[in-house]
Amino acid sequence: MQLETRAEWGARPPKGAYDAVSSPRGVKVHYTGGRVDPGIVGDHELCELLQRSFQRQHMIENGWLDLGYTATACVHGRVMVGRGPGHLPAANGAGLNSSHYAVLCLVGNAGLVEPPDELLAGLADAIRWLRREGGAGPEIKGHRDGYATDCPGDPLYKIVKRWGRDGLPGSSASSASSDPPPFRRVLSYPPLMEGDDVRQWQRQMRRRGWAIDDDGLYGPASAAVAAEFARRKDLPGGGRVTRAVWDAAWELPVT
Repeated sequence: MQLETRAEWGARPPKGAYDAVSSPRGVKVHYTGGRVDPGIVGDHELCELLQRSFQRQHMIENGWLDLGYTATACVHGRVMVGRGPGHLPAANGAGLNSSHYAVLCLVGNAGLVEPPDELLAGLADAIRWLRREGGAGPEIKGHRDGYATDCPGDPLYKIVKRWGRDGLPGSSASSASSDPPPFRRVLSYPPLMEGDDVRQWQRQMRRRGWAIDDDGLYGPASAAVAAEFARRKDLPGGGRVTRAVWDAAWELPVT
């Protein structure tokens, strides 16, 4: 997990003490509600700039004591701390904040609308972190669940619904699978790639019943398997073994 502290993203101090949240049922997922410049994919400083702009809006325009979100998942797989675990959020809507933490994802309704794999990995990390450190329950919902809004947008909400039903990718809470091995690099073709991580993924796909050689060489045949596997799992991939595709390979069932 790549956790980014408030100091690291340049947060203002809160205007007062946070209220505590007790036994939240889970997490609600949000998006920005506006246009997100696709250029943030190549520049994490733009993610931090967007995070600071939301904090200013919430504190100045909304009159809140701080950013309304518990945490923010960015397109580089990082989790930026907002109010943090154990603290009442403000972004879910009146009367809805005590039941769920609020996690913002840096995608919008224009520009960057499809959540990149790295963002989804960061969102999953944020949810696990809030379960571990903040006592969050198992629910994974969208902002629109119980509140009249389009948030978190159709592409992200589709994934949120699947995670809410099936559990997080690679989660032992939703399957008897062990956690996937460490994800080290994106496997893609071209160029031809080789190595132990290639073989590790190929062997796992063979266990799942896919016709693939575990020769440690990632070429067009492996890319075709990855593309079809991602399609069936409703994940972006296009023949690339991203972190989300890698994690999904270790989900049950494996046949």
